[in-house]
Amino acid sequence: MRVAIVTAAGRGIGESCARELADRGYSLAIMSPNNVMSVASDLGCTGFVGSITNLLDLQKLVELALEHYGRVDAVINNAGHAPATFAGMKSGYDPDFDRSPLEVTDEEWQDGMHQLLLSVIRMSRLVTPVMQRQRSGAIVNISSYAAFEPRLTYPVSSTMRLALAGFAKLYSDRYAREGIRMNNLLPGLVDNWPVEPAFLRSIPMGRAATLKEIAASAAFLLSSEAGYMTGQNVLVDGGANRSV
Repeated sequence: MRVAIVTAAGRGIGESCARELADRGYSLAIMSPNNVMSVASDLGCTGFVGSITNLLDLQKLVELALEHYGRVDAVINNAGHAPATFAGMKSGYDPDFDRSPLEVTDEEWQDGMHQLLLSVIRMSRLVTPVMQRQRSGAIVNISSYAAFEPRLTYPVSSTMRLALAGFAKLYSDRYAREGIRMNNLLPGLVDNWPVEPAFLRSIPMGRAATLKEIAASAAFLLSSEAGYMTGQNVLVDGGANRSV
């Protein structure tokens, strides 16, 4: 039996990842602020309403997985969009939007740090001892293609995702020797979010990713087929990023 934890699994990428893992035979413990019990009912798994920014909720999620299944083999840390950075935009991805990073408030920076970075660090503290006892485990953090090509459109996400890249590398340096892997998955535009047509045309593949494509990529990184991959930042962006 393989057991996976998925956060922010009530909709979007998190829900799609949970469904993909269930299809691949994983037993699941899932959490989200909304719709999670409906997803848990569909998948026949355990779950509860909670937030990744609440340490007690993260603790409860790990305890729930251990109580029901006795182990944790995989974690998908999904967080959704960074908070409070989209006011005034024409759509979820507006290439003409150029909010100054100096306009981002302290509260927005702190909210983004708790949601996009500290949530992963806290989850890692909770599941790593379990995986150490098992001598195996894999963690995938859902990041963003903006980690390495920061965009004024979403300054909080761009900054915190880059910090997450550093954490994943440090984590891998320490825990790879114990059979525990961590990788970041960096989606580009996804078809569950509104996108300006002009921005879509700038993507070499000419379209957004499907939720299924992102979920399948995350499942691959958790699988034994990716067993020699750790500390990596894997782009799934249709060729949108120009760096090599």
